[in-house]
Amino acid sequence: MTAEAEKILRDTGAILDGHFLLTSGLHSPTYVEKFKVIQYPQYTTQLCSMIARHFAQENIQVVAGPTVGGIILAFEVAKQLGVRAIYAEREGERRVFRRSLTINPGERVLVVDDILTTGGSVKEVIDEVVRQKGEVIGVGILVDRTKDKVELGVPLFSCLEISIPAYKPEECPQCRAGVPLVKPGSKPA
Repeated sequence: MTAEAEKILRDTGAILDGHFLLTSGLHSPTYVEKFKVIQYPQYTTQLCSMIARHFAQENIQVVAGPTVGGIILAFEVAKQLGVRAIYAEREGERRVFRRSLTINPGERVLVVDDILTTGGSVKEVIDEVVRQKGEVIGVGILVDRTKDKVELGVPLFSCLEISIPAYKPEECPQCRAGVPLVKPGSKPA
């Protein structure tokens, strides 16, 4: 599956090289622009199918993802599993289920997201599921750039594991070399 996922990401131009400011505040020489692949429904379906197949025997009842990319992935994985899809939106310092979306106590939930770097967004969704007394069964990710460096407390499946360095700004080799910093994505720098 990893080779198939990597081919999709490379074919769509989703793996970028340069000097990037990540949402976490870290800097990286490589960026995975998930929307370069998510813009193609056929590829999104293929990648989400990998996640759905992995968790198919886990009796998942709800698939939850963080806004924004997680909405699309939650929908597609839920569609393939034949269950509900919900998403968690940012509210202050945490994510919450809004718009009358809830988890029923004891419901078995799969959390999905696009790129795992620090695990912040995924942990916020997990916290909200637990707050609503749901049971997190696992996490499905398109790209895990941490190589097992983030502990989520539940089984993790990723379509692609890729080792991409990330640096604190004061330790960044591209900064020292004077390479211009680019802030991709939707959040302002």
